This record gives sequence, C-alpha cells and structure tokens, in this order.
Amino acid sequence: MKRILPIVFLGFSVVMLDGCGGMQMRGTKKKIILQDFAEGRVVQVNITDRLTGAKEMLFVSMPKKSLFFEGYIQGIVTDYEDNPVQGVVVRAVAKGEQKFVAKGEAAFQTSSFDAGVSDSNGIYRIRFSLPILKNRVDIQGKLVYNPGWEQELENLKKAYKPQMDESPFRLYFDQRSGMLVFAEGVRKVIVQPIESGKAAPGRRLPGAAAPAQKKSDKKDGDDLFGDFGFD
Repeated sequence: MKRILPIVFLGFSVVMLDGCGGMQMRGTKKKIILQDFAEGRVVQVNITDRLTGAKEMLFVSMPKKSLFFEGYIQGIVTDYEDNPVQGVVVRAVAKGEQKFVAKGEAAFQTSSFDAGVSDSNGIYRIRFSLPILKNRVDIQGKLVYNPGWEQELENLKKAYKPQMDESPFRLYFDQRSGMLVFAEGVRKVIVQPIESGKAAPGRRLPGAAAPAQKKSDKKDGDDLFGDFGFD
C-alpha cells in the first residue's frame, strides 16, 4: 500500500499540472501579434488548443493537445469602376503542409481554409485554422478567385469573370517573436488607354480597354439577379 500511494499521487499531480497549464494558456491576456506585416489582410487571429490524440503516461492514457493559429484572410472584390461586388467566391488552397509534421500527427495536424464569399461591401473573409509546429506557421498556397465561373456562365448564362484566376500567397507566423507576415507574389497591374479632348500627335497608346458592359433592356423586377450587375 505504501508503494502504490506515491505513484497515485504522482499521477494525480501530473493531471493537475497539465490541467492548470491549459487553463493558464486559455485565460491569458497576452497579446499574440507584436509585429504585424500583414497590412490588414489577416484579422481576428487567436491561438486555440485542440485534442489531437492521446499519450501514455505510466499506466494512464493522457489527452494530447496541439496549438492552432486561427483567423481570417480578408480582401475586397470590385468591378472595373471600383464598385463593390457581392456574391463572389474566393478560396485559399495550401501548396503543402509543413515539413515538420510527424507521421503520427498528420491525420490531425493539417491546414484548413474555408471559402469566403464577398458581402454587400465587396469584402470576403477566408477562415483558417493552421497547426503551430515548432512555434511557427509557414503555409504557401494560392488564392483562387470565383472558381467555376465558366460552368456558372454555361448554366445561368451569366457570371462574374475574375480579372485574374489566381494569385500566390504565403502566411507566416512566429509564436516566439509574435511576428505575422502575409506576402503575395508578383501582382499584375492592369491599365487601359484613355484620351481626353484632342490627343497629342503621334500613334495612339497601345493596349485594350476594359470590356464594355451591355445595357439590359429588362425592366426593374424582371430579373432576380439584377442587383448583382450581371451582363
């Protein structure tokens, strides 16, 4: 009986310490982001702990938890006249998981992105939940703009065609330094030639103008999607 009591007390102490550690992490008011280089693209971030398996300690199976970095990637969808557009889907696709993921944890510690849809102000938000491994998150991927618009055009005879189909991105977070970075690859800037009054002598500026929008002959209320600005 004397030999069993220390073991039981030790196991009970470990459980208490583990529980207190989790409560302290969730209850802390420590600021997560100390250096923000995301320029407003990543918002409402927080760190949560999740149950990702179990670990054996003595003769007791203890729950195993992992930290996840969560938040939203946001952006704005507009037309060529800078008017907000509602109902456009934007997805984030990860190029690959971090190379430090252990084989036993791969089933649980995987990245997750939910699709975002632009609202009446043209703002979309892509929710993400990414595992923190070795005190950091480092995800590369691409943003896909309104995927499947060709099928929508074929079925509904109207759709929003994106100016660009996709663009690369990298999301990096260092838990120790509190540094958050959201970087995008080479961005394409589109311009169109315009003239005012009598043009200067010489050849005209090369380049194509933005596609002209066709005016609809339908009366108000005839088209269910009239407010969306479809052609």
